[in-house]
Amino acid sequence: MDGNLQRVERPGSLHAALQQHPGHPPHAAELVATQLRGANGAVRELLLALSVGFALPGPLPAELQHKVGRGADNLDALVDRAESAGLLMPDGSVVGPARHALLAVTPTAKIHALQRELVTVFASAGQPLGTIARELARGGLADPRVAMELEQAADAALQHDPRLASQIYEEALLAGADPLATAARRAQAAAGDGELDAAARIIDTLLVSPDPPDVRRGVDVAASVWAQRGMLARAGDAYNWLGPERVGASAPLAAVAILGTGDLKGAEAFFPPGAPQASPTLLASALLQTGEGILASLGEKPQQGIAVLIHASDLLNSAGTALPLPETPGALAALLALHSGEPHLAETVCRAAVAAGQGGSAAQPRLLLIQAWAAMMQDKPDEARLAATEAAKINHWPLVPRDEFLSAALDVGLARRNGEVPELLRAWERAREAMLHTSVDLYSLLPWGELLIAASRLRETRRVAHYVDEAWKLLGRLGEPPLWTVPLHWAAVQAALLNESPADLAPHATALARASTHSHLAAILAAAGKAWVSVLAGRFRPAEVEGAARLLGGVGMPWEGARLAGHAAARAEDRRDMMRLLACARDLHPQGGPAGTPEVSAGTNAETGGKGQPDASGLSEREKEVARLVLEGKTYREIGESIYISPRTAEHHIARIRRRLGAENRSDLLARLRLALGTDNSAPAKPQHLHPRQE
Repeated sequence: MDGNLQRVERPGSLHAALQQHPGHPPHAAELVATQLRGANGAVRELLLALSVGFALPGPLPAELQHKVGRGADNLDALVDRAESAGLLMPDGSVVGPARHALLAVTPTAKIHALQRELVTVFASAGQPLGTIARELARGGLADPRVAMELEQAADAALQHDPRLASQIYEEALLAGADPLATAARRAQAAAGDGELDAAARIIDTLLVSPDPPDVRRGVDVAASVWAQRGMLARAGDAYNWLGPERVGASAPLAAVAILGTGDLKGAEAFFPPGAPQASPTLLASALLQTGEGILASLGEKPQQGIAVLIHASDLLNSAGTALPLPETPGALAALLALHSGEPHLAETVCRAAVAAGQGGSAAQPRLLLIQAWAAMMQDKPDEARLAATEAAKINHWPLVPRDEFLSAALDVGLARRNGEVPELLRAWERAREAMLHTSVDLYSLLPWGELLIAASRLRETRRVAHYVDEAWKLLGRLGEPPLWTVPLHWAAVQAALLNESPADLAPHATALARASTHSHLAAILAAAGKAWVSVLAGRFRPAEVEGAARLLGGVGMPWEGARLAGHAAARAEDRRDMMRLLACARDLHPQGGPAGTPEVSAGTNAETGGKGQPDASGLSEREKEVARLVLEGKTYREIGESIYISPRTAEHHIARIRRRLGAENRSDLLARLRLALGTDNSAPAKPQHLHPRQE
């Protein structure tokens, strides 16, 4: 037995060198080349075979079998010698440094020949290569059998792990897979992993080829990418390029994209009413009902569309399939519910879709943001912020432009309802940036409506005027369907009230009244708009205002209802009417203002719990609320409207604050308030960006 293979720990031995220089494969490789030669050639061939993927027990390369013969003793002897030398692990694998050394010193052609022989062994036995296929591809082996197995592995991962699928498709290309044949699937994997730019580049390569393979999938991916970029019109263009004759099972998706741009006839050309189902699978049924539901939302009974889309969402949840979609059925069902004044239903649908992973990772942020919007509508700001935060962190990539726009508008809505002007201004700046990266479509009307109201409050209407005009044109092309149109009319009514513009208000109030015969929500909003006008004119009936406010609460708008009642209370001439309206406001909006709990007894100085005890600043929590509003330049009436107290109570608070701080005049009071609250002493008492008639 050659002493070079004995496990002797002496300077210069192979085992000692491998242990002393594990990070230097070239040095170890030289030792392997020097010491495994001659009589040790069979051992070396055995170790090399095991290094490229052959296993014991099992078939070995033909050349090695020829050397050792067919006697089991000869092979056992080789294994014993390798183990004795410390080069073979008990499980039959070659120790890492020795493996790397052998592969480094062996000619590439010989390694690839052994690898092809290994692939043949697996193929003859009908066994998959498994992870070995990935190692072979990364090692530079080009073999159609390896490429095919990698494609199949990537296809299996595509629906549930797009990042893994992307990696395996790239390895399949290294093994010789056809780049064009795999393009659509590679693009789907890239898009599912949030790599929109990479997906778009792959699709561009596919769609410019003379006869693109898997073209329907490719267009589905392109449409999904365009939709996520906030450019749904380009998604519609992609389907129009494909044409109804090639759209096949993607017809409902084409209808969703094209309808979202305001083209009903174009959508029906791809997905005519009564279109047959492609197959009786869960996925096909989900897509079919998605198309049916979105078209139903424009009909005479739009509420039926919600039920159909919820069924579609449930089916896609059950299918557990992640597809490239311009919009998921869960998101569409939730949007219809929000447009119908049912935010609780929208929240429930989104929660179920998120729990099921509907649409894969790429769809989760949008579902969470719509869920957050529903929470905001129900006056649950903490839940809204929690869902929005989860949406921003759920994936490893930033929010796509469409979701960033929705998130920014949500921030504006929360800030507007919170009443904190600095917060609103910060949110508005973010929204201004986000709106430049998206465009108007049917499924983004709610955030555009919120931005219209905020713009009116901040006297920035010019920033959104063009987008709002586009929204009205889109709705006009669809025949002004009530379900989609009513919330935007309501937003326009609120904007007109803030702008004190009866001329701008009239057409939207008329539209709401006209839609009342077909829409319960429109009837409530029309009554609320009428109540607002009467309150601002100082000629209102408290009972009618209270009724309108409570109806708003009943359709998922408690904050709006409380705001209406609070404004009316501040203008009520009779104390009993004022108390009644303030109680209504507190019922609808228990938080009672920006910082927390309202006063228990309006018209008095009574406060609850610790809110009445001064802290180090010398002010109680309620007095801090009032102080912040004073620094914003609000009047007694506006302070009362903001935190649901009477103007007289606000006056009492300010008088007490003045006494506590020892302020001698108004300018002195403002300076001391800034000091007590820790605000910038140079800040103006009344932000110049705000409309005099603040919310």
